[in-house]
Amino acid sequence: MPHTKYKHFVLPAFLLLATTLFARQTSPAQSTLKRPKLIVGIVVDQMRWDYLYRFYNRYGQAGFRRMLNEGFTCENTMISHLPTYTAIGHTSIYTGSVPAIHGIAGNDFINQQTGKTMYCAGDSTVQTVGSISPAGKMSPCNMLSSTITDELKLATNFRSKVIGIALKDRGGILPAGHVADAAYWLDDATGNWITSTFYMQELPAWVKAFNAGKQIQKYLSQDWNTLYPVNTYVQSDQDNSKYEGKFKGTDKPVFPVKLAEIEKTMGPALIRSTPFGNTLTLNMAKAAVDNEQMGQNTVTDFLAVSLSSTDYIGHQFGINSIEVEDTYLRLDRDLADFFNYLDVKLGKGNYTVFLSADHGGAHNPLFLQDHKLPGDLWNSGSCLKQINSILKEKYGRENLILTLINNQVHLNNTIIEQNRLDAEAIKNECIQFFQKQDGIAWAVDMEKIQTTSIPAAIKERIINGYNRQRSGIVQLILQTGWYTGTSKTGTTHGAWNPYDAHIPLVWMGWGIKHGKSNKQTYMTDIAPTIAALLNIQPPSGSIGKTIEEVLK
Repeated sequence: MPHTKYKHFVLPAFLLLATTLFARQTSPAQSTLKRPKLIVGIVVDQMRWDYLYRFYNRYGQAGFRRMLNEGFTCENTMISHLPTYTAIGHTSIYTGSVPAIHGIAGNDFINQQTGKTMYCAGDSTVQTVGSISPAGKMSPCNMLSSTITDELKLATNFRSKVIGIALKDRGGILPAGHVADAAYWLDDATGNWITSTFYMQELPAWVKAFNAGKQIQKYLSQDWNTLYPVNTYVQSDQDNSKYEGKFKGTDKPVFPVKLAEIEKTMGPALIRSTPFGNTLTLNMAKAAVDNEQMGQNTVTDFLAVSLSSTDYIGHQFGINSIEVEDTYLRLDRDLADFFNYLDVKLGKGNYTVFLSADHGGAHNPLFLQDHKLPGDLWNSGSCLKQINSILKEKYGRENLILTLINNQVHLNNTIIEQNRLDAEAIKNECIQFFQKQDGIAWAVDMEKIQTTSIPAAIKERIINGYNRQRSGIVQLILQTGWYTGTSKTGTTHGAWNPYDAHIPLVWMGWGIKHGKSNKQTYMTDIAPTIAALLNIQPPSGSIGKTIEEVLK
C-alpha cells in the first residue's frame, strides 16, 4: 500500500496509464491484422540441401544467395516419413502431415481393399480442360487432410486467391489444396498448360493467350549449352560420364544438347528434361500474378509453385553431372528474375516466400562403388518373381504378392481371402525371404513395428509413412547407398537417408527474421509456421510445430 499522502497521486496516474493503453489498443493503426500481400511457396523437385552451398560460389547475388543473405535458413530440415517421393513430399509440406494421416502414400499406391493401383492425383470423375488428352483427369480428391492453402481460404471466408502451378500435375494440384481457385500443369501432347473440370469448365483467356505464345517452341528451338565454359564446372564429373543417361536418339550425353533435333522424337515433353522447364514454369507464375491480380487483394493470396525440371534432369544425369550443376546455376538466375518481378509488382517486403524440396537424391550406386563407397542396385522385379514362385509352391496360388511398389510388400488380399489362406503365415514367409536378400537392411512387419529392433529415427519414419488402407504390410529398408532399379545411369530417391531426406528450407520477406538455425526441423513444420505467420489455423491433419526462430 502506498503511503496515505500519495494516494491521490497514484489513482490519477493509474487511470492515465490505463486510458493511454486502451487508446493504443483501439487506435486505427492497430485495428487491422497485419499480413503479407502474397505467400509464394517454391518447391524445387529433388533439390538436396547441399545444393545451396555446393554451387554457392557460382550463384549470383539475387537468387539463392539473396534468400540466404536476407532471409532465414533452417539448415537441418528433414523429411519425417518413408518413402521420400514427390507426391508425398508436396502433400506433407502443405498439410504439415504425413501419409499415415493425409493418405498420399506414394506417387502411386495400392488400395488394400481392391488391390487396384491408385495415382495420387487421379480422378476419373473429372475431365481435361484445355486439351483432349486424358492428362487432365486429375484433382486433389485422394488427399485426406486440408492444406495450409485450404486453411487460408477458410480463414478469409474464401476471399483469398489460391493457385498452384507445376509441370507435374501432382506438383500443382496437391499444394493448391481442395478449394483452390485453380491448378495448372503441362500437357505433353500439346505443350499447353491445362487444368480439369474440378476447378473450371474453360481455361481463362490469359492462359489461352499464354499457350498461344508457344514459349516451349522458342526454348526447344535452341541448343542447351552450359552457361560458362564446360571445363569450369569443377563441382561435377566430366562431360559424357558413364553415369549419365542419354536423350532419346542421341549417341552420348554431352553439351551442347541439340534440343531441336531431340524434340522431333520426344515432342513438347522434352521441355521437362531441360532447365528451360523451370523458366517456363516461373513465366507462367508471373502471368498468374499479373492476370489474377494476386497480391492486390484485401486479404493474403497464395501462389504455390513447384519446379519439376530439376527432378527429371537429376533422374537422367545423376547428382554429379554437369547438367545438374548448370540447371541450378540457371535456376538461380530464374529465381533472381522472379524475385525482382515480385519486388516491382508488389513492393519488396510485401510478400513472403519459402523455398524447400519434396525430397533429395542419391548418388549413382556405380559412381559410389567406383569411389570405394558402399552402394548398389536392388532388383525388386527379380525378387518379386522369386517370392511369388516360393509362395506358389507352398500355397498353390500364383501372384500372392501383388507388387513391391514403394519398397513395400503388398499382399494379394483378394486371392488370399477367396482361398482362405493364412495371411499371417504368408507375411512371415515374405519377411524371412527378404531379410536374406542382398541390399535389404530390414524387412519390417508394419503390425509389429514397435517390437522391431531398428533405430528409433527410422522406426518413426516408417510409422509416419504407413497408411493402413494404402500401404503394404511389410516395409523394406535398403542398405545405405542402395536403391531400387536396374538402370546403371542417373539416380533416384525414396530412402530415409540424409541424401534423400535432408532438404533445404529458406524463408524470405514479410514477417521473416534474418538468420539461420541448425536445430532439427521437419518438412511438416512448414505449414504450421505459415499458419503462425498468418494467424490462422494449421491444416486439419498437421502434426508439425511452428519454427519460432523464423518469425519476427
